[in-house]
Amino acid sequence: MNNKYIEEQYDTVIVGAGHAGCEAALACARLGLSTIMFTVSVDSIALMPCNPNIGGSSKGHLVREIDALGGEMGKNIDKTFIQSKMLNKSKGPAVHSLRAQADKSDYTREMRRTLENTENLTIRQGEVTEILVEDGKVTGVKTFSGATYKAKAVVLCTGTYLKARCIYGDVSNPTGPNGLQAANHLTESLKKLGIEIRRFKTGTPARVDKRSIDFSKMEEQFGDERVVPFSFSTDPESVQKEQVSCWLTYTNEETHKIIRSNIDRSPLYSGMIEGVGPRYCPSIEDKVMKFADKERHQVFIEPEGLYTNEMYLGGMSSSLPEDVQHAMYRTVPGLENVKIVRNAYAIEYDCIDPRQLHATLEFKNIKGLFSGGQFNGSSGYEEAAAQGLVAGINAALEVLGREQIIIDRSEGYIGVLIDDLVTKESHEPYRMMTSRAEYRLILRQDNADLRLTPIGHKIGLVSDETYEKLENKRKQIDEEIERLENIPVGANAKIQSFLTEHGSEPLKTGSNLAELIRRPELSYDDLAEIDPERPELAADVIEQININIKYDGYIKRQLHQVEQFKKLEGKKLSPDFDYTTVSGLRIEATQKLNQYKPLSIGQASRISGVSPADISVLLVHMKQNK
Repeated sequence: MNNKYIEEQYDTVIVGAGHAGCEAALACARLGLSTIMFTVSVDSIALMPCNPNIGGSSKGHLVREIDALGGEMGKNIDKTFIQSKMLNKSKGPAVHSLRAQADKSDYTREMRRTLENTENLTIRQGEVTEILVEDGKVTGVKTFSGATYKAKAVVLCTGTYLKARCIYGDVSNPTGPNGLQAANHLTESLKKLGIEIRRFKTGTPARVDKRSIDFSKMEEQFGDERVVPFSFSTDPESVQKEQVSCWLTYTNEETHKIIRSNIDRSPLYSGMIEGVGPRYCPSIEDKVMKFADKERHQVFIEPEGLYTNEMYLGGMSSSLPEDVQHAMYRTVPGLENVKIVRNAYAIEYDCIDPRQLHATLEFKNIKGLFSGGQFNGSSGYEEAAAQGLVAGINAALEVLGREQIIIDRSEGYIGVLIDDLVTKESHEPYRMMTSRAEYRLILRQDNADLRLTPIGHKIGLVSDETYEKLENKRKQIDEEIERLENIPVGANAKIQSFLTEHGSEPLKTGSNLAELIRRPELSYDDLAEIDPERPELAADVIEQININIKYDGYIKRQLHQVEQFKKLEGKKLSPDFDYTTVSGLRIEATQKLNQYKPLSIGQASRISGVSPADISVLLVHMKQNK
């Protein structure tokens, strides 16, 4: 009997079902394309193999932006969180970031339910082993079973599964995260297509039994009294619920002594691990060796869910041998009798140099092949989901014959993330941080909807109703700010008494309500008693009014900088241009520009090795040659 292989046709194929794959698949399917998503195991859909939380400093911004564009992550965590906290509240609004502890199994289950009930979307358990390309254009994929799935676009979201191995001490296990099957065959196909592969590493701490922890020796960490949802579409009242506690403890000199005396047994230091690890999420052995002057390091004890006794030891990821882990964890206050459920391990995996991608996340040399998530050399669930969403959107727009989108650095943290990945040299997993965003005062997490929902609506992922609500919110903000700027207040007895009560300087001359709000000790809400004409407004509208008035001067200055930035971004360059034809460019600049093929002067200016003098030469060349 002849062997017969399955052959099916789809518009888009998504390879991988982690946080990037889920967003990519939903974007394509919701834009009306027949989509198939492959995963080595359906049990790994939206899996959280490391920390049990979503958001955090700058990552919370990304989740809000994903939501504003029509993605799913924010909605999913709102349904499944067990503790929520707004970080950096003592600082300015630019760095306020939401972070929520998730019930891991609920998070996975909810996302899977959403995917399974999305029209146009098929989920398939199977390993993709080959990317099919003809004449520089992707035509589909082949699986381990020999089946062929033809497609007009393919999105790679392989995460940490490609040729993965989990390592602790001298134990090396060829599996993906959490002992799941690794994907061992796709790398060779990618190399044959000329895609440059690199080896990165990440790690995770041990999981321990809650019953073996003495919480009396730790500091209890509570969630916020009033929970702020991640998704702009979530009713704030629906997320006010009883929350679980997290706990804080610290390592000590005894912990560090055990680590130092066994450092030669760490695969990180013995050379057994080749992959480069994340600088901003180091293992405990890395922290102890590199910050020898520190007497202690924080350890956060976080629940993995409501229906399990597993607890996550945040801040203590490691690849030390099992016996060392056992001894080291037991030196930490509260963990003296701790029982390990899962050992800490490092995971090494294949990923790409993302400089092979356009800012649309399409491969420069293969039409219709897109890439998102940790496979692009980034770290973190939120960074992965953001890239997956953009790659999925652009794959769909490519199939539909519409112009692909690029979110630039002035429009969102997503723009900063992708621009950094595709233009800057990085030798370690990339992590998003607020300090990476030049325009962070206007890229706040509270205004992500005002910035990006119009783009989500234009793409087709945001409904007309949601868009109309947003425009009404924008109108209310603008009208109320204008009203406040035009309501005079005199230096009369009532006003002076009000100011004194609120610890504010008395007025020397007449002013207006907006000027009073600009005072650090006063807010929009405080002024209610001297402003009887004010309209009834929602809390999120009031928040925008307050911030926009208080930071007006700084915001205007930043908007002016964005204007200059946009001018350079608006000067477009052809991806086919040969920079050897430009006389006056330095050799390094010519080589780098030909390698990266920037799409604008702005992008060219951010490539390392391209100087301001080279940019001037390019501008002159453009002017002369129109």
